[in-house]
Amino acid sequence: MRIDHGGGGGSARTGQLFRDAPAARTIGLVAVVVAALLGSAYALGRSLVPDPPTSRSSVTTSATGPHYADQPPADDAPRRTPQGTPDTSPAEAGQDGGAGPDAPPPSSGPTDGPFGTQTTSGTALVALTFDDGPDPQYTPQVLALLREHQVRATFCVVGENAQRHPDLIRAIAADGHTLCNHSWNHDVTLGRRSPAAIRTDLLRTSDAIRAAVPDAPIAYYRQPGGAWTGQVVSVAQELGMTPLHWTVDPSDWAAPGAGRIAATVVAGVVPGSIVLLHDAGGDRQGTVDALRRILPELTSRFEVEALPDGVT
Repeated sequence: MRIDHGGGGGSARTGQLFRDAPAARTIGLVAVVVAALLGSAYALGRSLVPDPPTSRSSVTTSATGPHYADQPPADDAPRRTPQGTPDTSPAEAGQDGGAGPDAPPPSSGPTDGPFGTQTTSGTALVALTFDDGPDPQYTPQVLALLREHQVRATFCVVGENAQRHPDLIRAIAADGHTLCNHSWNHDVTLGRRSPAAIRTDLLRTSDAIRAAVPDAPIAYYRQPGGAWTGQVVSVAQELGMTPLHWTVDPSDWAAPGAGRIAATVVAGVVPGSIVLLHDAGGDRQGTVDALRRILPELTSRFEVEALPDGVT
């Protein structure tokens, strides 16, 4: 009878497996720990990555159409100080908007703004300017208040709004106010486009204005957001328009309330000031209500008038 001794080899292999088990368990444990650490590192890294940037566009939409607001310019454009001049030291600058009671007077010349833009009336006259319109809800209210106080102003109109509301363009011109080109659709980045693209935009806007008032002069151009560049200034000048900046900015586009808008304007205006206000681009009832205080206060101290139609 043959006796099979193969079982001895099986016992040896079984013993070897038992001897190898602790090493296998150790390797498995290390793998689990490494995987956990890698997962934690990945989660931490993701938490440190900033969210994708939101759009810089200042245009929002609603049931009634586009709304505009003059936002601070892009990071690579000149920042606005309260007096509207470029600021290369954002940490030292005040909050955007509004020349307060301690603000210095406007610059000595009318073209001392960013890239040579006009920042004052050039005389003792105080000029009120209204951006982003016309708007069927707020522009008629502004016109009525200006008429009541016998004040003429300068309206910087957006081309697509002029096309949409030609009756309001005609009303602005009929009351003797000065018209200003404010780009076709409030493109804050327009100044970084090619000169040909800028020219097309500005001409399209002027054409929309003149479709309503064929003989009205358009003596000024204002860049949305104050995001001026040398090329947008050059194109505006080539088209016969003075690049128009400002002196006093109450940031009414942010809807801080009628009281704050009025207080900033009344405290900040000096002879020659150009005041930046808005009659469109969002809820502008605060601006309208602020005018009820601004107009009597300013007309009692200054001559408030529209900027001249001709290039200064």
